[in-house]
Amino acid sequence: MEKIAIIDIGSNTARIVIVNILEGGYFNVIDELKEPVRLAKDMEIDGFLRPLRIQQMVQTLRTFKNLYESHKVSKVFAYGTAAARRAKNQKSFVDEVLTSCGIKLTVLSQEEEAGLVYTGVINSMDVPKGLIVDIGGGSVKLINYNRRVLIVQDTLPFGVVTLTEKFAKASDDPIERSKMIEDYVKEQLDKVEWFKNIDPDAQLICVGGSMRNVGKISRRFKKYPLDMAHNYRISWPEFDNIYNTIRPLNIDKASRIRGLSSSRADILPAALSCMKAIQESSNFEEIIISGAGLREGAMFRYAVPTTLEKPIGDILGHSIYTMLHNFNMNIKHSEHVFDLSLQLYRQLRVLHKLPRSYVKVLRIAAQLHDIGSSFKFYDHPKHSFYLILNSNLYGIPQKDLVVAALVASRHGAIPFDGIEIQQYLSMLSEEDIEAVKKLGVIVRIAECFDRSMSGVITNITCDILGDSVILKTEAVGDSTLEIKDALNAVPEFKRAFKKNLEIL
Repeated sequence: MEKIAIIDIGSNTARIVIVNILEGGYFNVIDELKEPVRLAKDMEIDGFLRPLRIQQMVQTLRTFKNLYESHKVSKVFAYGTAAARRAKNQKSFVDEVLTSCGIKLTVLSQEEEAGLVYTGVINSMDVPKGLIVDIGGGSVKLINYNRRVLIVQDTLPFGVVTLTEKFAKASDDPIERSKMIEDYVKEQLDKVEWFKNIDPDAQLICVGGSMRNVGKISRRFKKYPLDMAHNYRISWPEFDNIYNTIRPLNIDKASRIRGLSSSRADILPAALSCMKAIQESSNFEEIIISGAGLREGAMFRYAVPTTLEKPIGDILGHSIYTMLHNFNMNIKHSEHVFDLSLQLYRQLRVLHKLPRSYVKVLRIAAQLHDIGSSFKFYDHPKHSFYLILNSNLYGIPQKDLVVAALVASRHGAIPFDGIEIQQYLSMLSEEDIEAVKKLGVIVRIAECFDRSMSGVITNITCDILGDSVILKTEAVGDSTLEIKDALNAVPEFKRAFKKNLEIL
C-alpha cells in the first residue's frame, strides 16, 4: 500500500496529512498534524516574511518530516499559498526550506491554488452550482462554478491575519473595528465584476479553518448531536447570533466561548466580519461548511488522476467504496444486498410511499450494513451504526447520514429506543423515523436473501393482496438458507408495513 504526505503551508497554519492510497482510486487519511505558525504576520509592513516566522516554519517542517518519515511515505507534496506567493523574499524562503529540511516547496499560483480547492470541494459535495469562499490567513479565494464546471475564480489580497493586523490600531472599539473590516471587504467585492452576476440558485460553500471553527461554535451553541464539519449548514440568523456574540469581546473573553479555538481567538472576528460582508453583498440563503479543500484536492488528483479533467460522477458511491476497500469488506455481497434492497424498495413503493431522496439512504445502509463486523461480528449492526454515523461520507447531507446509520442498525433488529439513538432523534422528522423502520426491514430481508454470500437469489417480485404481501424469489441454486433466515424478519415486517408477509 502506497503512502503519501501532503503539506499545506498557509498564512496562518501549517498542516500535514499522511494518506494511504488504496487500489482502484481510493484513499484515506491515517495521520495529521497542524501548527499555527502565522507565517503572514507583519508582512503588511514591507511584504517580506520575517526571519523569526521563517525559522518557526522551518522547525515545524522538521517536525513534519519526522512524522512522514516514521510512516515511510513514498512521495511528499509541499505547497505554499498566499503568504509565500506574495513574499518578496519568496526564493530565499523556498531555498531555506530545501536546505534546512530537504523539502521541495511548490509555491502555488492563485489559479493553481483555486484549482486544488475546487477539486477538493466538487468531489466531496453534491452541490451542482455554487460559490466557494476560502477564507485563509493571507487571502480570500472566490471560486464560482456551475453544473460542476469551474467558471471563474478570483483572489482578494487579504485574509484573516492581514485584516486583523491592518485594522488593529484603527479603533479601540471592537464593534467599530469589525464594521471597518466589513466596509473594506465590501469595497473589494464591488471590484469583482462577476460576483454580482452569480446564478441565483447557487449555494455558498465556505472552506478554511476559520469557517470550520464557526461551524463548531454553531454546533456547540445549539447542542447539535454530531461533531462533524463537512456539509454542516449554518442559517444566517445563526451566523448573526455568533457574530454579535463574539465581535464585542476582547481576546480573553472570546477564547472562553465553547468551540472557539484559542489559537484563532484573535483572528476569528476578522473572519466573521469578512463573511458578514459577503452576506450583505449577496443573496445566498445559508452557509455550507466544507471540510474538504486544498489538501483533499491534492489527494483526489493523486489517487484519482481523472479528476484533473472532470469531477467524480458518483460522489457518494466513491465514498462508500472507499470505506468498503479500507475495511476490506466483501464488495460483491455489499452490491448484491443493495440490488436486492432496491428491488424490494421499488416493489413495495405503494406501501412505504417514501420519496426518491431516500434511495441514497438505502444505498448507504445496504452497502455498509456489515461494516461493523470489521470491528467485531457480535452486535455488528450496532457497530455499523457507529461507523456509518462517524464516516463523514461525501455527497450526503448530515441528517441523511444519521438516517442511514439507523437503518443499518435495524438490519439486526437493534431496538430503536436505545440511549445512543435517542440523542439523534432531534435531527429527524416523523417521516425519517418511519423511513428508518421500513428501510430497516428492507435491508434486513435483502441481507437474509444473500445469507450465503453467493448471490443465489437474483430477483424479487412482490404481490400485495389485501392484508398480505406475497414475496416470490427467483434463484439460481438452493436458497433454503436464505428463505429460512428471511422468515425471521416477518414479525418486524408486519410492524413496519402493517401487512402479513409470505415468502415463496
